[in-house]
Amino acid sequence: MTYIKLLRSIIVDLRIAASFATILPLGPSQPVEGGEVARAIWATPVAGLLVGLIGAAIYAIANALGLTPGPSAVLVLATTIFVTGALHEDGLADTADGLGGGRTRERKLEIMRDSRIGTYGTCALLVSFGLRWSALAAIADPWAITAALSVAHVASRAGVPAFMWLVRPARSDGLSAAAGRPPGQSAVIAFGLGVLCLVIGLGLNRAMIGLILLLLAGLIIGRLAVRQIGGQTGDILGAFEQVGESAILLLAAASLQPGP
Repeated sequence: MTYIKLLRSIIVDLRIAASFATILPLGPSQPVEGGEVARAIWATPVAGLLVGLIGAAIYAIANALGLTPGPSAVLVLATTIFVTGALHEDGLADTADGLGGGRTRERKLEIMRDSRIGTYGTCALLVSFGLRWSALAAIADPWAITAALSVAHVASRAGVPAFMWLVRPARSDGLSAAAGRPPGQSAVIAFGLGVLCLVIGLGLNRAMIGLILLLLAGLIIGRLAVRQIGGQTGDILGAFEQVGESAILLLAAASLQPGP
């Protein structure tokens, strides 16, 4: 493969990842098949970086207008949710409702497909919003917010390809099944991007803690998914992203708060 073809392939993958992870009009003009999504899944951390930077820009604008960290953090969350089409929040809510409310595998999967939200899903979203908002409000400084958002949105997506590679789909249809199992190379590249961003944004020691938190989140969510529904779905992947994003933002809040 020549360098020009390689560059074109990378650009195509970046556009596919952006269309997969956001509502921004950046996707390819032609329809994308599942195999192409699986191949391009390595670029989802890059799409996450874009989401984080957009959120950081909103925070900087709010801060420049004199808003305090609390309202500014709300605007950041509203922006990132809008840019991603609430894809991951929807996954978290459906996962909480399905795994928490169903008694059988079939019933759990049925609940996860239901567009209505239940008590477990509502509580999960409230906890997720509360943790992320409190972390951003505690960090406060616009430059530190930029680092925190970038790291959180990159790292939380960096483990998704590995999760898809390691945990089989729970059903033969749906978003995750349609995408297919990503190549091992794509999972490794995405994971490497996540590690690199953690080290740059938080330093080596904090990056190791962040990796441990992400691995624990993956192990716990993966174990629950396999035991209760037989594997992962698009909703499970969304839940993993949300847990990872919240964990990294909390870690950033402990690392990047301005001094007295």
